[in-house]
Amino acid sequence: MPTAEVSPAPPSFLCSLLAGGIAGLTVDLALYPIDTLKTRLQSPQGFAKAGGFARSYAGIGAVSVGSAPGAALFFVTYDGLKPIVSNALGGGESSEAYSHMIAACSAEAVACTVRVPTEVVKSQMQTHASSNGALAVARMIASEVGGTRNLYRGFGATLLREVPFALVQFPLYERLKRDWSQAREKDVTPIQAAACGSVGGVVAAALTTPLDVVKTRMMLGKDAAGVSYKGAGDVISRVIKEEGAAVLWSGVGPRTMWIGIGGFVFFGAYEGAKDVLQSASQI
Repeated sequence: MPTAEVSPAPPSFLCSLLAGGIAGLTVDLALYPIDTLKTRLQSPQGFAKAGGFARSYAGIGAVSVGSAPGAALFFVTYDGLKPIVSNALGGGESSEAYSHMIAACSAEAVACTVRVPTEVVKSQMQTHASSNGALAVARMIASEVGGTRNLYRGFGATLLREVPFALVQFPLYERLKRDWSQAREKDVTPIQAAACGSVGGVVAAALTTPLDVVKTRMMLGKDAAGVSYKGAGDVISRVIKEEGAAVLWSGVGPRTMWIGIGGFVFFGAYEGAKDVLQSASQI
């Protein structure tokens, strides 16, 4: 039986914007407690002092404000760049993986302009570094030496984590979707796309956990003794020297679980919302 060519039309700007925002807000609100546990496991204070299992929704206000715009920016950039990069590379199957990698990495960089300040505030609230509301915490961070640049503390470390993550997750997600679509001879359903996203997310999450630990420590700013970190290299060297290399894998269980489940919810919500928006409004 011949293999069907599957080439769904790319979503419009407005469709990517709305579907991405819905997906980001859905997954962050639904799985927030798992992310809190992961952050506390990675905290230099230790899990118990950082809050343990208590108040697992601490910092949810910051996420509620930042998740939808961050995810919307990601998908607008990703969906918009994919065909542009593919055409620039000559089109065809051989350019697919590279276009997905380049588009995903670029989209992560754009989304981080919103995601990083959200994560800085959220991390402080999740680890009980502050018990104030999200806006008060943001003002407190901005009032410290360094000013508003403090809200982008860990930006480089976040990119260091997100770019390798995207390089693994999105080409795998897109390849699984394509192969499944060709096997079915029609587009995958949102549930099937969600499964592809979950698999890609689990693999990428496991491989990039040390980078996530570095990002968390950078955003918290100081170690358990209150000594400030000077950069990603400083975090890595001090963690290995003072706590052991195994600490770089702290939170790998909650992280892979959160991203595995989250990938299913995130991509399922995105594909489902995209289908609804395209069929209902033709946007």
